[in-house]
Amino acid sequence: MQQRELGKSGLRVSALGLGCMGLSFGYGPATEKTEAVALIRRAVELGINFFDTAEVYGPFTNEEVVGEALAPVRDQVVIATKFGFNIGAGYSTALNSRPAHIREVVEASLRRLRTDRIDLLYQHRVDPEVPVEEVADAVKGLIAAGKVKHFGLSEAGVRTIRRAHAVQKVTALQSEYSLWWREPEAEIMPVLEELGIGFVPFSPLGRGFLTGAIDEKTQFAAGDARNAYPRFTPEARKANLALVDLLGAIAAKKGATKAQLALAWLLAQKPWIAPIPGTTKLHRLEENLGGADVALTAGDLSQIEAALARIKIEGARYPESAQAMVDR
Repeated sequence: MQQRELGKSGLRVSALGLGCMGLSFGYGPATEKTEAVALIRRAVELGINFFDTAEVYGPFTNEEVVGEALAPVRDQVVIATKFGFNIGAGYSTALNSRPAHIREVVEASLRRLRTDRIDLLYQHRVDPEVPVEEVADAVKGLIAAGKVKHFGLSEAGVRTIRRAHAVQKVTALQSEYSLWWREPEAEIMPVLEELGIGFVPFSPLGRGFLTGAIDEKTQFAAGDARNAYPRFTPEARKANLALVDLLGAIAAKKGATKAQLALAWLLAQKPWIAPIPGTTKLHRLEENLGGADVALTAGDLSQIEAALARIKIEGARYPESAQAMVDR
């Protein structure tokens, strides 16, 4: 698979990475460990070299799965993980980006990931109680010690990005971005381009909705976070199927699936964008990778843009409690 540089960082990753969270957390029961390991290893065989996890996924178990899967090919891949929460009784309980805590988390993540360095370390959510300059300086120290290679932020706003970057160069910002969530285009992406920071969109397939596999009748498993998301109420899903129908019509003309078109659209936005779609199924993994081979012309992009302008997306992307942790 073709590789891309995240901004001007020198860090090159596959155009599409693999978001590993859903293998252990967030979308119902965890995938059996041997199956999860096998899927990650198959991703490597198919050309993916960029893998995203976090201590809070599980918690802890997702890092363990990723570490086991990638240990045999450690020097061939880029592993990204995250800090930023207190974790107690199996749940994230509060934000915590205090420098001492960051150092503790990194040591634990290194053990679970079976490695001596983290290629890309993100602050998972901005902690309003800790100046981001202190966060950036703590990561700067870990980079100097050789335990971390690159610093990233997740769901951070423009002011936070600039302040952090002034202390330690930010390699990448991770935030939601897709055909049905384009908020980063207004303020975030211009700043990333100005500062030479890469963009790693999570949920590039709208948490599965843009694949066409979900409609208003879909029942989500207990423990699936989508049960609490306003955009996934039956009413919102029914209204938002207009977007899926649009994708299907355009994708058919390109000989692609809806998911492939959605990923191709993202890749066509900027050369420093590397989405991380997640999946628990091998056939979906293979389908997603086909999105990197779909070439969209300027005419295609204009057609998509014009069609999107006629569609109103219903439902907030997060419940209020989750949205409150987004630094906007």
